[in-house]
Amino acid sequence: MTNTPDPGDAAADDEIMVTDGDGVRVVTLNRPAVRNAMTASMARAYAAALRAADDDPAVRVIVVTGAGTGFCAGADLAILRAGADAIRAFLPAREDYPLLAYRLRKPVIAALNGPAVGIGVAYALGSDIRIAAESATLTTLFSRMGLVAEYGLSWQLPRLVGPQAALDLLFTGRSVKATEAASLGLVHRVVADGTALGAALGYAKDLAAACSPASLAAMKAQVYADMGRGLDEAMADALARMDASFDGPDLAEALTARASGRPAVFRPLAT
Repeated sequence: MTNTPDPGDAAADDEIMVTDGDGVRVVTLNRPAVRNAMTASMARAYAAALRAADDDPAVRVIVVTGAGTGFCAGADLAILRAGADAIRAFLPAREDYPLLAYRLRKPVIAALNGPAVGIGVAYALGSDIRIAAESATLTTLFSRMGLVAEYGLSWQLPRLVGPQAALDLLFTGRSVKATEAASLGLVHRVVADGTALGAALGYAKDLAAACSPASLAAMKAQVYADMGRGLDEAMADALARMDASFDGPDLAEALTARASGRPAVFRPLAT
C-alpha cells in the first residue's frame, strides 16, 4: 500500500493515517498510546478522510481501523474532564457525525482490532460491515457516565438488534465481547486477534476487484433509504433502478466478460 496525504488539518496529521492499495483506502485512527481516544481535530480529519475517499475515483472500498490494540476508546478523557463547554466544543460538526459513513456512496468496512467505547461504538457501527478480533469489545458506557444515547445510536441500535437488546446495551453500558456482538448482529464476523485488518482488507479487495461500484453504491443507498419507508415505496424505487440498470454499461460488461472467460472491468463512480 502507498501513503496518501492526509486530508485533515495540520493538527491532526499524526492522528489519522491513510493508505491505498488495490482499490481500497485504509483510514486508521492513530493515537495508539490512548487506544485512539478521539480529539476534535482527529474527528474532523477522520470525516475529511472518509469524504476524500468517497470522492476519489481510484478508491472503490474504504476500510477503517485503529492503530495498536484498540479501535477507539471514546472521547479523550482530557476533554471530558475540562467541563461542559470543552465537551460542547469537541462535538463533531453535524456533517462530521460518526454515522457519516451511511451517507457515503462507497462501502465502509470496519476492522475492529480492539475495544470500541462510547463515541468509538458510534464510529464502529457507522460502518457498513464490521469484522472484529476475538478480543474486541463494544461498550456504550453512556449510562455509567450520566449521558444519553449519543450520535443517533438510539435510532441505529434498535434497527440492528431490536429494541430490547438495544435498551439492554444502552441501559447497562456493559462491555459486549466480539462473539456476543456477532450473535446479536452487531458484527459480521469474528476472527483471531491480529487478523481483523487482514480479513477486512480481503473482504474489501474482493469487492473492489469483482463488483460494480455503481451496483454497490445503489445497493447501499437502497438499504439505508428503505429502513425508513414502506414496501410499496421501496419496490417502486427498486423497479426504477432495475430498469435503468438493464441499459447500463456494467451489465453489458459483465455479460461480455463472462462470455470471454475474463474478469469484468467495471467503471469507477463518477466524481
